[in-house]
Amino acid sequence: MKVYDAEEIRKRLTALVEKCLIVPDRDVTSRLETLDDAPLATTAARLIAENNRIAERERVYCCQDTGQAMFFVRLGDGARAEGLRAAIDGATLDAYAAARKSVADPLTRENTHTNTPPIIQTELVSGDGLEITFLAKGAGSENMARLYMLKPADGKDGIVRSVVDAAERGGRNACPPLVVGVGIGGVAETACALAKKALLRKLGTPSARADAAELERELLDRINALGIGVAAFGGNTTALAVHIETAPTHIGMLPVAVNLQCHSVRHGSIDFGEL
Repeated sequence: MKVYDAEEIRKRLTALVEKCLIVPDRDVTSRLETLDDAPLATTAARLIAENNRIAERERVYCCQDTGQAMFFVRLGDGARAEGLRAAIDGATLDAYAAARKSVADPLTRENTHTNTPPIIQTELVSGDGLEITFLAKGAGSENMARLYMLKPADGKDGIVRSVVDAAERGGRNACPPLVVGVGIGGVAETACALAKKALLRKLGTPSARADAAELERELLDRINALGIGVAAFGGNTTALAVHIETAPTHIGMLPVAVNLQCHSVRHGSIDFGEL
């Protein structure tokens, strides 16, 4: 059985989170720098890209909302990582020490003053590996997340209507241009988790499923036809990408979750099994 050192995990995750909060997805920045769209939208895109470059150069946060810390853990069933929870909590505490404290009790609204605890989603896989992916999820975009419990008869048309509806209703408030994560299948919480997982893919990487990849292209065209545009200034770039993840579901259900990610895409991964 492969054993992972908790202190090493904490140290490496701290460095990853600190980097992600400063340097957003470079693919997004590059796309914004070369965007040619409606005049105001193009200007806004250039300013967002400039903001990202300044943040990286000056080592400051690219967005004042440093988000809710989320960790996606893929743990092999032949691996042991004693103290893993404490290591992830500790990395969050360390990396967010200088950040705005944005985590509070949902009922009392009392701030934890540490940005802990983080959200952790764990997937048990075969083998002895350990891979951890971090995502900083800001409130503005997360508040626009939606879950649609469709009927199986709604089919593809129902999925398209739901995703476009979520983008139309929430896109202006989610700091576009967006990355749109779509989770289809499982039960309610499965679909929501899949929509988040979809945001972690490299920008614009199509689904390995041909039918899902075709649906991604159709949805991207439909969302961009809404005319919301960069910073809601109009144009043809409301979304930079649509990513779909799927899971088998009950014959009587068709859950569809949509998670809108703002242009400040902040995520990264460490494969501890390869270190």
